[in-house]
Amino acid sequence: MRIKSFKVLVHVLYSLYVSLSFSRSLICFVLKPYNFFSKKPMNTMLNSSHALFSLIFLYCIFFSSLALSSPVSDPELIVDEVHRKINESISRRNLGYFSCETGNPIDDCWRCDKDWEKNRKRLADCGIGFGKNAIGGRDGEIYVVTDPGNDDPVNPKPGTLRYAVIQDEPLWIIFNRDMTIQLKEELIMNSFKTLDGRGASVHIAGGPCITIQYVTNIIIHGLHIHDCKQGGNTYVRDSPEHYGWRTISDGDGVSIFGGSHVWVDHCSLSNCNDGLIDAIRGSTAITISNNYLTHHNKVMLLGHSDTYEQDKNMQVTIAFNHFGEGLVQRMPRCRHGYFHVVNNDYTHWEMYAIGGSANPTINSQGNRFVAPDDSFSKEVTKHEDAPESEWSHWNWRSEGDLMLNGAFFTLSGAGPTKSSSYSRASSLAARPSSNVGEITISSGALSCKRVPTADHTPTSVYVFVCIYII
Repeated sequence: MRIKSFKVLVHVLYSLYVSLSFSRSLICFVLKPYNFFSKKPMNTMLNSSHALFSLIFLYCIFFSSLALSSPVSDPELIVDEVHRKINESISRRNLGYFSCETGNPIDDCWRCDKDWEKNRKRLADCGIGFGKNAIGGRDGEIYVVTDPGNDDPVNPKPGTLRYAVIQDEPLWIIFNRDMTIQLKEELIMNSFKTLDGRGASVHIAGGPCITIQYVTNIIIHGLHIHDCKQGGNTYVRDSPEHYGWRTISDGDGVSIFGGSHVWVDHCSLSNCNDGLIDAIRGSTAITISNNYLTHHNKVMLLGHSDTYEQDKNMQVTIAFNHFGEGLVQRMPRCRHGYFHVVNNDYTHWEMYAIGGSANPTINSQGNRFVAPDDSFSKEVTKHEDAPESEWSHWNWRSEGDLMLNGAFFTLSGAGPTKSSSYSRASSLAARPSSNVGEITISSGALSCKRVPTADHTPTSVYVFVCIYII
């Protein structure tokens, strides 16, 4: 009887999937049962309620991967992807559990921890790429932001975000509840700080945003950063001992100016005055990962100017990000340095995706590029501010990238395997581009909260509830 009921549920949910295939909205709850006392997956003999939750999980996995991607011209690819995910999920179900491993090495490092909120600093050991050694405030105390208002740029009050980021000692900064922080001036960070938004919905919006200037070891994780404005022509404090006059700022979401060992992970960024994330003036050892970027023109600038040669040693990893709707260009735009663009999902651009000038080395591996329908905007790349006789010598390669809807990448330089400069633009092993949808499915700020199981037993919980609304 149990097996028969299980099969009936399979058919019902499959029919539900077919009927909802053309829907434009999805709310998907990803549930993972786990026994905390035995530290083992739940028993393979699922009762009816657990079987139902398992099937809902299966349904969410393959349907959400479709909903998060733009329509492409190869329907067989979509069918193959669905079948692959179904087979993977069925294999896990037959083993009696659902693995929390996603193929995303950052998420797999900390999201499987049942007590992640008690072990927050473990995140500092999960970095990848050129910014992997950023430890943020790992070696300091935890500071809790309790006051989202009362932003005083010169004399910040205890309990505010600004008070925390200017301190000289390392701090791991968390937030006691959902909040929106509208800063009056740039948030100028001191070294060895982590902004950890997990467990709350934290928005930095509506004013000047984050500046990382001539400091090191910064981690920014799990924030919504949007609608950032210019600031300046006033005094702003940058340490307990010093405040100084600030000229007009650009209005970036995150501005990295001469910074090093910086990691921006799992943030949602959109609609800022200038760039969403810019790194200039000798910045290096940076990883930008797992972010969801939308609704912006000049998305990401890496390198100050064609004449600023101190950026020749810049190394930046761009990994596991989703470049989504409403984006135009600069994903990123590079100058001089070495840039590893790996396993990102490019579903929208209007002009181009990856551009550069002044002889940058760009190593594009395992990305998925879905070109716009505009026949004049199919090219992924843009070699800027130089004639072809010059840019043809710049080392830009594409390895294992998936080109959809007519997308194409213009190669240049010595060839994919001939230039030693690619070793300086390599920071991690690329996953197959066919896995990009799964790797980036949780890009952006996560909703990371523990909730009890449906039967409210004390021995197991569903570790994460992830809600996607498309």
